[in-house]
Amino acid sequence: MSRTALLLLADGRFPAGGHAHSGGVEAAIAHACVHDLDSLEAFCRGRLHTTGLTAAGLAAAAAAGCDPLLLDDAADARTPVPALRAVARRLGRQMMRAARATFPSAELDRLAAERPRGAHQPIVQGLAARAAGLAPVDAARAAAYETVGGPATAAVRLLSLDPLDAARLLARLSAEVDAVAVTATDAAARVAAEGLGALPSASSPLLDITAEQHAAWTVRLFAS
Repeated sequence: MSRTALLLLADGRFPAGGHAHSGGVEAAIAHACVHDLDSLEAFCRGRLHTTGLTAAGLAAAAAAGCDPLLLDDAADARTPVPALRAVARRLGRQMMRAARATFPSAELDRLAAERPRGAHQPIVQGLAARAAGLAPVDAARAAAYETVGGPATAAVRLLSLDPLDAARLLARLSAEVDAVAVTATDAAARVAAEGLGALPSASSPLLDITAEQHAAWTVRLFAS
């Protein structure tokens, strides 16, 4: 197992397209729900324990060897909003391209053939982690971290925050990211006995609503 592979998967510079997305914080800023460092931390924490937990569970299950096509259907069921389903598949398609080049794998090739328009990002991320020899908890950790790292980075640009403050915010959330990853991995381990219903399905209705609104904007800095 290479811990460097985990760093690569979680790196915002990994060419998987994540830098173009704000994780919903652009819309939250427009609605004045996020306006300073404290409100950004609250936003990131809420996203981590909803979207982040769900994504981490899917990534862990994929890394553990669960059927990625069934997981992709489960991801659809956990993503009720068309705008967010489209984003997840777009990011999955971009991650698939980067993952196949970086961690060649027959499983990634099969999923790419079965889902030419893109599978949900966490599932591709989980298969990439599996191809890199990482454990399911590592895949979960990368997925969970992305759900807070993306918004924090985007908010630096959108609110002109000090990057050092954003880094300190992520450090404060690090223990919660680890805890979410462990919870998600425990759920993924139960899939064999309990089925896909064991995976987290935490929701965030306000993020769903603002994602649809954001998708209709004619002018925006981030794709989502």
